[in-house]
Amino acid sequence: MVSDSSWLRDLGLAWLVARAILLSLLGILLLVGFIVFRRWYRGRFFTKLNRRTVALREQWQDIVSGKLPGSAWRLNAFDCKIVEDILLDSIEVSEESQLPMFLACVRNSGLLDYRIREARSTEGWQQRSALLALGRTRAPEAVPALVEALESNSAETVVAAVRGLGRISLPQAAVSILDRLVIDQLHVPEHTLKNTLLNCCRHNPEVLVPYLNSATGRTRELIARVLGELADSSLGEDLLTLAADPLPEVRASAARALAKVSPEVSFPVLSILALDTEWFVRLRAVIAVSTIEHKGKVYVLLRALCDLNRHVRQRAAWALARLQHGKEEILEKVVATRDNYALQAFLSELEREDSLEAALDGLGKVFNRAVGPGDVENVAAAVRMHFAGAGTVASALNEDLVDEDAATKEKRGLEFNLPGLERRGSADGTPDGRNDLVNRAPGSTAVQETAAVVTKFFTGLDEAPEPADPLVDQP
Repeated sequence: MVSDSSWLRDLGLAWLVARAILLSLLGILLLVGFIVFRRWYRGRFFTKLNRRTVALREQWQDIVSGKLPGSAWRLNAFDCKIVEDILLDSIEVSEESQLPMFLACVRNSGLLDYRIREARSTEGWQQRSALLALGRTRAPEAVPALVEALESNSAETVVAAVRGLGRISLPQAAVSILDRLVIDQLHVPEHTLKNTLLNCCRHNPEVLVPYLNSATGRTRELIARVLGELADSSLGEDLLTLAADPLPEVRASAARALAKVSPEVSFPVLSILALDTEWFVRLRAVIAVSTIEHKGKVYVLLRALCDLNRHVRQRAAWALARLQHGKEEILEKVVATRDNYALQAFLSELEREDSLEAALDGLGKVFNRAVGPGDVENVAAAVRMHFAGAGTVASALNEDLVDEDAATKEKRGLEFNLPGLERRGSADGTPDGRNDLVNRAPGSTAVQETAAVVTKFFTGLDEAPEPADPLVDQP
């Protein structure tokens, strides 16, 4: 009896295993069948899609011009989707002269009205898809529906609405965003806001100015960055005011924008910003100075070449090395700074520019270097020895800047603490030499007075007598 029970128990376990195997095989067969069916269905779908796309492409000119009525394809969901995708792609790459034709097709066919209704009546992914499609149409009629979506409780929907407004690229779209941004009612990623404002205000940067004056904190910095990229010569007065803003990011953006303004207006202010307490403001100012044409910019770049921050020094050296004329004279002035970092940075940029040999050859036969130009440290030492032997170290630049009495320096409003254009600053790398005029409270009057003083200063430098020729052999 015991043996019979054991046999039954063994048979029951085998039956359970057999049933598990059968169920597994059935599941595998169903999965394989689903995959095969899905591939067949997708193949059939794409075959139909390609066939209808070719057919609609053959009639495309009639569809766009209106010869083929919209009812021929608009009421067919499959054809409607194909035509809409082609239209939106064509709008994105079209020129301004072609845009009215495509917009007329979108309006007359009812696609625009359909998408507006979908954006207002649906939710979730379908609503976000409609918002993005509205933005791609670049139609002014889509702006109200997109603005309404900014009030949505869904963060994803708000982001989609902002992106849609950016695609439209119209100033009125930017106004709706800025109205909510300055009162802190719009919370979307910063890069999305920046791209949207750049697209909408690209041809009308003056739209940003009233909101910049009323914004604060991070919002003010964001608007200033956008304005710095889009500013033109018509915003000169507003940019002068921003150059004295207490926020460093705003001053940096003003420096970037001033490069696009007339040099007579921008150079004096950029000269002041090159002495800012924040290194990135000084860097932006140096970059802007290097792009303008002004006879006094060499002195600003020489000052920046002695900056405590490595990035500022390198950019100043880059700009000086790419000046077309007077590199030998600039090299002499760099040596006169007595700053080894400045000299090595300038020589390195000359080497990258493939003009180091020409600059050294311009020193004359008295300079007999025994090292190759690739060894910047050895070349720098040889250059210093050359000028030291000629007895002209610190003479070229100091004759222009040092031989002034205290009354003249105070009249000009700038104290350079020479000789030698030594680098000034605290242990943390911030310069401490900003004069009283720069440290005034922000305001256009202070900036204009500062601009006048700096202009007068650099005008005096250009009228100074030429230094003694350092290439003459000394007895």
